[in-house]
Amino acid sequence: MNHKAVILGNNYYIGLSTIRCLGSKGIHTVAIDYSEEERYGAKSKYCKEKLIAPHYKTETRAFIDFLITYAQEQEKQPVLIPCHDSYLEVVDAHLNELKQHYLIPQTEQGLYTEVMNKESLHALAVKHGVKVPETVRIGETDFKEKVLHTIKFPCLVKPVDSPAFTRVFRKKLFKVYTMDELERSLEKCQEAELEVIIQRIIPGFDDHMYTFDSYVNQETKVTHWTTCQKLRQYPINYGASVFTVQRHVPELYDIGAQFIEAIGFKGFSEIEFKKDAETGDFYLIEINARITNFNTMLNKIGLNFPYITYKELTGQPMEQKAVIENTNTAFWYAHEDLLAVLGYMKTKQMSFMTFFKSLFRPKAYAIWSWKDPKPFFSYNMALVKRLFQKLFKRR
Repeated sequence: MNHKAVILGNNYYIGLSTIRCLGSKGIHTVAIDYSEEERYGAKSKYCKEKLIAPHYKTETRAFIDFLITYAQEQEKQPVLIPCHDSYLEVVDAHLNELKQHYLIPQTEQGLYTEVMNKESLHALAVKHGVKVPETVRIGETDFKEKVLHTIKFPCLVKPVDSPAFTRVFRKKLFKVYTMDELERSLEKCQEAELEVIIQRIIPGFDDHMYTFDSYVNQETKVTHWTTCQKLRQYPINYGASVFTVQRHVPELYDIGAQFIEAIGFKGFSEIEFKKDAETGDFYLIEINARITNFNTMLNKIGLNFPYITYKELTGQPMEQKAVIENTNTAFWYAHEDLLAVLGYMKTKQMSFMTFFKSLFRPKAYAIWSWKDPKPFFSYNMALVKRLFQKLFKRR
């Protein structure tokens, strides 16, 4: 009996792609969620077990006990892979306890949360000489003057705790254009008891967003990596990737590998950068400490990060690999990309022809797969259901 792989969070395509990456290699995959609702990732033919656990947020202790009980029933320690930031936060808070029962790449409790937290990530970047956007914190001396003269409008109101902010406001940040807008945004955050920072906008369109995607082994060395360029995001300008291409950018390895090794991170991570359109400098924006949105594309170019993780943790590390040629391969989440394109065209940031030309390249799809079509149909049935619910509510 091989080690099983337990995947947390399968109502989103990151969980689905993780199940496919492992299941297609013959790994016994276990989908764990708190609800059956829109759980299309668990519909994959590569999913061997489907379990419902207590809610990770409202019943945290029961959720952790559920995971531990399941692991104790197995012949070998399962590999645990959280596929959403909220799951990752809970796993990190109980890392030392869970590591007694699961194989998890990270060894330092708190580090997952530290790199996900905007405030502590900013401090880490400054400590290790990595450029980050200028930032002002609430309560600083001469706060308004610093916003007006250092940050300048428009600027960003960004959460310290991104998952919590997204749960409340259904967006990643606020973009504000005046001091009045800033004060209103800060009032909303204060009412929601959410800590935020004010940050300068690095100039450049969404195609100035880049990523360094890598796996760091238990010796804290980058063993597998590539770099990518985002072309479109949704919501536009400050959202998640919906159309991203693999593109080799050597400078990102020089910055990213040195930083991720220096802070002692282990496992897969994606460091997101923005290239300043005026200076050409790369600024660290955030780190995704779990499997990324465009995991299907990384797998297609030969970097199956869930499997790389599984193999090392089960004592069979894979040969080192870096994809440093330009493969021209794109990740495409068609549903939200079409919404993004409408937004770009409405705001005159993109022409239809630019969008049309971008589609003529090899693509890895977020949900669709000829070999595994059932999740696609399940996802679209849920979309239709939501559409009908909205229509009936209006009536």
